Amino acid sequence: MSSTTGFSSYFHFSQVDWPSMWSATIETIWMTIFSLVLVAILGVLLGLLLFETTGSTNFWARLVHGLTALFVNVFRSVPFIVLIVLLLPLTKNLVGTIIGPKAALPSLIISAAPFYARMVELAFHEIDHGVIEAAEAMGATRWQIVYKVLLPESSPALVSGITVTGISLIGFTAMAGVIGAGGLGNLAYLDGFQASNNTVTLVATIIILLVVFVCQTIGDFVVKRLDKRVAN
Repeated sequence: MSSTTGFSSYFHFSQVDWPSMWSATIETIWMTIFSLVLVAILGVLLGLLLFETTGSTNFWARLVHGLTALFVNVFRSVPFIVLIVLLLPLTKNLVGTIIGPKAALPSLIISAAPFYARMVELAFHEIDHGVIEAAEAMGATRWQIVYKVLLPESSPALVSGITVTGISLIGFTAMAGVIGAGGLGNLAYLDGFQASNNTVTLVATIIILLVVFVCQTIGDFVVKRLDKRVAN
């Protein structure tokens, strides 16, 4: 059996360019963290907008809700690899290039923010309405209710949602790498698949799994600390 296609081809570690692997790992982590911060902000804003305008009888509120829901539903439904190609002109205008880690950011953010927004909206709807009514009875303004009731009460669900979103983003960075966005996905495709170097593909896969594991562990720890129902 050929050494390039057999099972043993996964273990030629001398063929791995470790500095390039480390550089690609840093790019993947950077893309994930940077986009995740912006996704968290945009997702909370979109989710809050959906929550606040749900069931309103005001024409403008209903219009805002409809447009926001349309944006969220459309962009969370478009396959990521298609979205990258669709947004190439926008990416070029925003970051000046369609290649490299920066070029992946617009697609990562636009695809993940609507996904997280729905989680935020659901988290807000799961809050006991009596808590909100109590705050209103005490004279709290709408903004006070948002940052003193909605956000604290839903924080475990919000963190859990951003953890799931972060893991999805890691997978998205790998797909973006196939069309030149850098990171481990790009390395696995160019130096692994196209060069018939299965070891590079295996190592890149293992590192991605480790990054996912760390992300999930951190998320679970924070949720446990925030959840009032769990003894710390």
